[in-house]
Amino acid sequence: MKRVIDILFSTAILAFSSPLLFIIAMAVWLDSGRPIFFAQQRVGRDFRPFDVWKFRTMTVVNHGPRLTVRGDPRITRIGKRLRSAKLDELPQFVNVLCGHMSVVGPRPEVEEHVRLYEERFRKVLTLRPGITDLASIQFRDEEEILSQSTDPIRTYREKILPAKLDLAEAYLETHTIMTDLRIVLRTVFVVLTPRGSASRHYPEASTE
Repeated sequence: MKRVIDILFSTAILAFSSPLLFIIAMAVWLDSGRPIFFAQQRVGRDFRPFDVWKFRTMTVVNHGPRLTVRGDPRITRIGKRLRSAKLDELPQFVNVLCGHMSVVGPRPEVEEHVRLYEERFRKVLTLRPGITDLASIQFRDEEEILSQSTDPIRTYREKILPAKLDLAEAYLETHTIMTDLRIVLRTVFVVLTPRGSASRHYPEASTE
């Protein structure tokens, strides 16, 4: 049933948002050229790799860490707005239709982070990764949290990622169609409401 709902929901979103998708694609192209889309390999269900798709929000030639923080100079002018509204992630509904992802499920990670907590991910990745989940809501201001740290990579690996895994494991044990619906509605709510203080979401993020 979850897979059927994923397909129906993603098809509807892509159909109704097609004019918006075209506008975003043109905005990315006019702002910073091609490519319009960005693909990055992530670890999927049962540790199968796949390419997750997004609208490109960073400069074509960029060198630096995979993690981004608030104010990262690699983020383009249009990219900043897309990331703030999470519109850069709309192409991931294609990932859902392809069976790589679900609408709701643990956010997909890169292999280097999965290997740090391989046993925990082995349990979590019995589910398809998702476009949104409880961690996406709680860590909506993740880039701001990381910008407050003197070592963003360490903060992510040692504090934020374990907290995300706690939420993913809780979801694994309790998820239903109704919990998925509540997560989708909460995601819409947090995207449409003004951002709060990052420290409210994760008070220890800046301590080392």
